[in-house]
Amino acid sequence: KTWVGLAAVAEQLNQGNRAAVIDLDHNGLGATVTRLLEVLGADQNALASLERFRYAEPEDRQELMAVVNDLAAWKPAVVLLDSIGELLPALGLNSNSPDDFTVGHTAVLKPLARSGAAVLIIDHVAKNPDSAQRGPTGTAAKSRAVGGSMLRVTVKDAFAPGRGGSCYLTLTKDRHGGLRANTPSTDRQPLVATFKLHTEASEHSYSVYAAMEGEEGPGSAPASDIAALIDLNPPPESVRDVKRS
Repeated sequence: KTWVGLAAVAEQLNQGNRAAVIDLDHNGLGATVTRLLEVLGADQNALASLERFRYAEPEDRQELMAVVNDLAAWKPAVVLLDSIGELLPALGLNSNSPDDFTVGHTAVLKPLARSGAAVLIIDHVAKNPDSAQRGPTGTAAKSRAVGGSMLRVTVKDAFAPGRGGSCYLTLTKDRHGGLRANTPSTDRQPLVATFKLHTEASEHSYSVYAAMEGEEGPGSAPASDIAALIDLNPPPESVRDVKRS
């Protein structure tokens, strides 16, 4: 998830725009800049300029709000917040409370969005596959508050130093329908793209490949398997029935 977000930051810097990272997961300035510069090919001069790139690792509510106020006035093209799982505790709020999430969303995320920034927020899903399908951990208000699109990132090829990696980007919410309208699949949660990090000697970069007609995302069952289940008599009535079949 962090690689995908940082790729968006690198892209904006290389286009001459401003970008910022709010590192609540404490990945560290060194690791963040190394990824942007050496792997994603971000402009070195942009990374060295406070007029183009800003990084913050706030420790408490006071520092976080100072960062938000500064960035809202600075007006970056993109802000990456990594991650929302640390946002509410930093504000002294309860991650499982819809009301507390609304307070945090209003205090931190809305001012950044109102400044004109594309606000990219990283979150986590539960380890249990069934729970993960329901969306991010914590309150369901997280999903309701999304004003743009929500993508689930699923590893395809594990990311590792010197080997790159790739992941699927699956659409789970699209409030305005822009992504869904340009996705060939009619699935409720379609695959929209595959993100790939390259490590060839001549190319330290990344690519985003739009989903093609008929391309299946993670966990998609082959059409032949689905047809076979439909033809069963009696048809399966539960996940346990499907596994037994």
